[in-house]
Amino acid sequence: MKNGIIAVIGIVILTIFMIYRVPSNEIEGLPEQEQTKVVVETPKVGYHAPRFSLSSLYGQTYSLESLEGKPVLINFWASWCEPCKTEAPELVKLYETYKDKIEIYAINVTASDTFEGAKSFAEEYGFSFPVLMDEQAETAKKFAIQPIPTTFFVNREGVIVDIVVGPLNKELLENKMKLLFK
Repeated sequence: MKNGIIAVIGIVILTIFMIYRVPSNEIEGLPEQEQTKVVVETPKVGYHAPRFSLSSLYGQTYSLESLEGKPVLINFWASWCEPCKTEAPELVKLYETYKDKIEIYAINVTASDTFEGAKSFAEEYGFSFPVLMDEQAETAKKFAIQPIPTTFFVNREGVIVDIVVGPLNKELLENKMKLLFK
């Protein structure tokens, strides 16, 4: 009987503890001022593209804000990516056709690549548009990039009008250009 009462009291105490214990997002052992809460929101069609500023292969800094109302195609890629090699010639042709109307930012996910690999790739395929180096993958994180290539089509207001995961081809690019110029 005595053991039964002790067991009931133990269960009641445990239940009260579980009910009133507030779940915490804190990392144990870190002072409160060092705790950081991160909210990651996936970019979506119809919403503004995340802002970023990156250096190019040649040291210039580029950002969405610097485009001054010009549509942009933002392509995330790496030199080791086979589908990226497939789409590279199409991006070059597209830029030659539309370079007065759009910008292309080829963002190399350098955290999973090398500077030398990116430079060699850009030279081999004749990239004449800015090749930007995402060395810490911070911009890739802002855009929630998983597979590459991934391309964002952003209109002159900075709003994402479409997202393509996978390699681009001529027909697909032409259709997406129509969305940018609406």
